[in-house]
Amino acid sequence: MILLDRVSKRYSLHATPALDNVSLQVDPGEFLFIIGRSGAGKSTLIRMLTHEEIPDSGKIIVGGIDYDDLKEKHIPHLRRRIGVVFQDFKLLPTRTVFENIAFSLEIVGASNSEIKRTVPKIIDLVGLTGKENHFPDQIAGGEKQRVAIARSVARQPKILIADEPTANLDPETSREIMALLTKINQLGTTVLVTTHNKMIVDDFGTRVVTIRDGKIIVDQKESGKYTLDVTEPVREVKSPGHAVKRNILKGDKA
Repeated sequence: MILLDRVSKRYSLHATPALDNVSLQVDPGEFLFIIGRSGAGKSTLIRMLTHEEIPDSGKIIVGGIDYDDLKEKHIPHLRRRIGVVFQDFKLLPTRTVFENIAFSLEIVGASNSEIKRTVPKIIDLVGLTGKENHFPDQIAGGEKQRVAIARSVARQPKILIADEPTANLDPETSREIMALLTKINQLGTTVLVTTHNKMIVDDFGTRVVTIRDGKIIVDQKESGKYTLDVTEPVREVKSPGHAVKRNILKGDKA
């Protein structure tokens, strides 16, 4: 579970709060979108979850780990439980698809036998069989994003954060990437996606959290829509944390 309780953050004394008294609960296995205009606070929220930023006030608990009690030596272990996918892929240009994915296992001390056993399974999961020996400049943008996702899930994180994962992709490829994220979610991983893609959010039919000026102004628990402009914050309506069908993905390849 992810829990933020009245979390606030300013980057300087007189600056507008990047996050302002934000409270959010995400249950294990949920899939949700986090939307908002540039500068709304989405990136700060992500950095809070990965412990790259520390709140000025409030409490953060992720997977039973209270960040107030988190020792510096345990931060790498925390980050192994949280996979992050970026819009610019961040692939290593001199390493093949296989080697890029293997790298995420190497840095946590996985054995060669474990890497050889795990990476092909992940490559199959993301639909890149046959591309193992290609370098990043030899594959398309959607395939690069699949490698980035594969690298993030190779360590079997409990949470996957995808930051604008379809920003540089065409609509069809965007749907394929979202289908892949859905597949990962259905395997038990909690998935948070930040996006400006209205079409995907509106068609996806799942929880949507809207941030504006560092505040959560809307939390649509089910069948959420891309909503940026509201005059007042909308109070949460609690509902059972069950999976929501994503009809947009019927027939899409994963």
